[in-house]
Amino acid sequence: MRCWWDHHSLPPASLSIAPRRCVAGEASGPAIYLRIEDQAGLPCKLVADLSRLVTLEPGDVILTGTPAGASVVAPGDVVEVEVGDGKVSTGVLRNPVATADHDLEPWGAQPKADRTEEESAYGLAYEPLPLLDEDLADGLRSVAVATLSAQLRQRGLPHMSIDGVHPATPGTRMVGVAHTLRYLPLREDLFDKHGTGMNAQKRAIEELRPGHVLVMDARRDTSAGTLGDILALRAQQRGAAGVVTDGGLRDSTAVADLGLPVFHGGAHPSVLGRRHVPSDTGVPVACGGALVQPGDLIVGADDGVVVVPPDLATELVAACREQELQERFIAEQVRGGASVDGLYPLGPARREQYRTWCSKNAANNDIEGEQP
Repeated sequence: MRCWWDHHSLPPASLSIAPRRCVAGEASGPAIYLRIEDQAGLPCKLVADLSRLVTLEPGDVILTGTPAGASVVAPGDVVEVEVGDGKVSTGVLRNPVATADHDLEPWGAQPKADRTEEESAYGLAYEPLPLLDEDLADGLRSVAVATLSAQLRQRGLPHMSIDGVHPATPGTRMVGVAHTLRYLPLREDLFDKHGTGMNAQKRAIEELRPGHVLVMDARRDTSAGTLGDILALRAQQRGAAGVVTDGGLRDSTAVADLGLPVFHGGAHPSVLGRRHVPSDTGVPVACGGALVQPGDLIVGADDGVVVVPPDLATELVAACREQELQERFIAEQVRGGASVDGLYPLGPARREQYRTWCSKNAANNDIEGEQP
């Protein structure tokens, strides 16, 4: 949206912007006025951004700002803007919002926002997209952690298990998307600076979104707690799918009673300040000997916890289901007295028998999915 005026008789510092967001022709609220006092030092990237959409000329005046209470527009909305000084006005300028039929030019700042910024922009209207497709999450829940580990190893990834951790509650099953927190070894002068107040540990909890698994790097030091019942409760309230720490767990009984999936290196009564300085969130970490990046998929059960690269997840679920189907067949044969020679793992001589078994059980609705 662009308008022109004589900026000698109507200087920019005297102007106000009155924006309104309309849906289906009706204003979504009263106009909110924003006065632009100073545009000195306008960032070059903003000029480049505008240049992708409109031709700028020497002497053009750019007014910018986001009024308090403004939300996010979507295709189909209409934005109305009026620029003036209370006496002279451009009139109401109407701008329908539509989806572009082309990509933005590469110069200027490309659109980029994390979930915290999105939540701030949308305000109460914010409805975040799921972190993990529910069908994929169900698929990961449907296969054993041990099977996932075996299939990852077959793909050249043998170090994807988070070693030395166990569930606070036996029988726990956990699937989610990694959000990370890193602890550094205790240094008293740094703990005074970084360990108190709204430190990285508390920020990590408040950054959690539904479906996140908080993965803590405590350098496998279990001689101090890295999580207690209050922060575990807050993580649960934030919608976390679970927590994994290779450090200690305080208030272990109370945490277990919450029902939040928590995997830890061992119970310990001490607070984190005995051994740890909370340092960073949202960075790659080492947890139980495994490299975990934000956005990795985390799957946990009684057998342990594995890290699944997101781009392999769908392929892994299919491969795990096939492996577990083969192992069901193998177990049935062993139970009937067969030798494991040539049977486990399934050898060529047993393949035809396996295919016949699959067809028979599929006809009886005993197995699901596509069979060989």
